[in-house]
Amino acid sequence: MHLSEVLFIDQFPTLDLHGYDRDYARVKINEFISDNYIMGNEFITIVHGVGSGILRQETMDTLKKNKMVIEYQLFKGNIGCTIVKIRKKEKK
Repeated sequence: MHLSEVLFIDQFPTLDLHGYDRDYARVKINEFISDNYIMGNEFITIVHGVGSGILRQETMDTLKKNKMVIEYQLFKGNIGCTIVKIRKKEKK
């Protein structure tokens, strides 16, 4: 499944960044991605809100640098959320 095909995000693990500053948001996003990679989740949702755009920009910058992220985009149904596709855990 591609991100453009996602209609509902309720079934995906979600990280809500409301109330976080940039630095804490960056740490929590990377931890959330790592945890979901380990659990084998392919899609996650990050709620950054709309506001002034600071958390949205930090989210985009963090996702761009994370090697476990395949692709990401603002959710078309709510621009305060970003949906993320992460790598599947390699089976040994």
